[in-house]
Amino acid sequence: MAEKITMPRLSDTMTDGKVSKWNVKVGDPVKEGDVLAEIETDKAVQDFEYDGDGGVLLYQGVKEGESSPVDTLLAIIGQEGEDISGLIEGGVSQTSTSNVTEKKNETQTQEASQPAASIPEGVEIISIPRLSDTMTEGKVSKWNINVGDQVNEGDVIAEIETDKAVQDFEYDGNGGTLLYQAVKEGDSAPIDSLLAIVGPQGTDVSGVIKNGESVSASTTPKTSEQPENKISSTSSNENKKSASSNDKRIFASPLAKKIANDKGINISEIQGSGDNGRITRKDVENFVPDTNNSKSASSTTKSSTPAITVQVTPGVDTETPNSSMRNAIAKSLSNSLFTAPHYNLVFEINMDNAIQARKAINSIPDTKVSFNDMVIKSVAVALRKHPQINSSWTDSKIIHHGNINIGVAVAVEDGLVVPVIKNTDYLSLSQISSSVKDLAGRARDKKLKANEMDGSTFTISNLGMFGVESFNSIINQPNSCILSVGAINQKPIVKDGQIVIGNTMNISLACDHRVVDGATGAQFLQTLKLYLENPVSLLA
Repeated sequence: MAEKITMPRLSDTMTDGKVSKWNVKVGDPVKEGDVLAEIETDKAVQDFEYDGDGGVLLYQGVKEGESSPVDTLLAIIGQEGEDISGLIEGGVSQTSTSNVTEKKNETQTQEASQPAASIPEGVEIISIPRLSDTMTEGKVSKWNINVGDQVNEGDVIAEIETDKAVQDFEYDGNGGTLLYQAVKEGDSAPIDSLLAIVGPQGTDVSGVIKNGESVSASTTPKTSEQPENKISSTSSNENKKSASSNDKRIFASPLAKKIANDKGINISEIQGSGDNGRITRKDVENFVPDTNNSKSASSTTKSSTPAITVQVTPGVDTETPNSSMRNAIAKSLSNSLFTAPHYNLVFEINMDNAIQARKAINSIPDTKVSFNDMVIKSVAVALRKHPQINSSWTDSKIIHHGNINIGVAVAVEDGLVVPVIKNTDYLSLSQISSSVKDLAGRARDKKLKANEMDGSTFTISNLGMFGVESFNSIINQPNSCILSVGAINQKPIVKDGQIVIGNTMNISLACDHRVVDGATGAQFLQTLKLYLENPVSLLA
């Protein structure tokens, strides 16, 4: 009897699925374990495995590139030549999939009853980590350690790409030899699936690998007896020792670590003043980032937005598959626009004094701040005077944030990311400048860590460098407001009753009316205008 296969629910928030690719054609034989199709959800593209009794693919209910709601007809599998016209016309039958469900449950029960392969003594199983709240799978961008290499606590064993950024994945176990890599470079795997195995050199982990089910027998690692691995292991270990000998262990008080994390400071850059170089709270609070470290990165990334290359042939439509980042942006911004009642307030700022102040500041050796840095500092100080702006809406309460953490929208090749400058109101202009250059540079290189993109309480989007005079942004929830900053333009203005040439800049504040009323938003912009038009007031 033919089996109906329905569109599976592959994530908690999935409502429909898109068939990215059919791996089996109509008329092809299908057996248990075959990947019928690649299904794109709201979070990722996943392989959909067939778990029925087998047969021939008789019908495809959804074409490649098309979407269908969860539980609707996806395919029909049965015996060759079997009449399925009634099944196609009859829609989705709950009983038609019962055999498949029962089969799956039986399989799961049998698997649960089988004893798991025992893990040899000293062997550690490393899984794909969850590096962001919205991450469902991780892609291994690069392995930094080869099979057969020694692994120590603190070593970065791989670079993992999430839906937001590429992050270093540090090993925090007891140490040993990398015995197995379950995911090849460039491949992806779901969270909590097998990533690697570490243990004593020469340990047989074939049973552990077989039991993992997420890897194939063809990826069995080379043993350390092979000469090419010995050579790569030696050179790799020597490189790691020289690179990590100074920063393997960082001695700092728990409070110092927390403050550094909140401020977005790399604690390894701080020189400790305590016993044996221990880093204290005072060291973190007095730390000033070295702006020279950011110069080399910023010098090669002067353009705020990398060009997105699209190859188009005249007269021919071209398609670009949505990346995980693009899907995440679409979901979050659609949710924000359709749930938060937006309104916008527009102010014109006279930037004559700001231009003169910037020239004076940048005349100081080794100091260079941008107008965007001045905007960020002014916003941070203004937020301290208007805490209602620095708030978030929930269904039961409004949260007034004690810290001022400003997110700065940065365009990257795949979309947009918002790195966060923690405790911005406590930072000087030069510290803000250094932080922005560092975060923006690493954002474009996909090197931001998860905690560097979380926790914003207010967001700034600046398109002035592109000549955009004014625009309105969508609120970056859970923030209640976002500031859009336009270009500085020369134009005739009235000053002391005379028409003169002045430099003006338009800013637009998008507000969530559930939290911020019009008068509250206007008062905040008045304060912000005061600081931008009189930068000396920032020092008061």
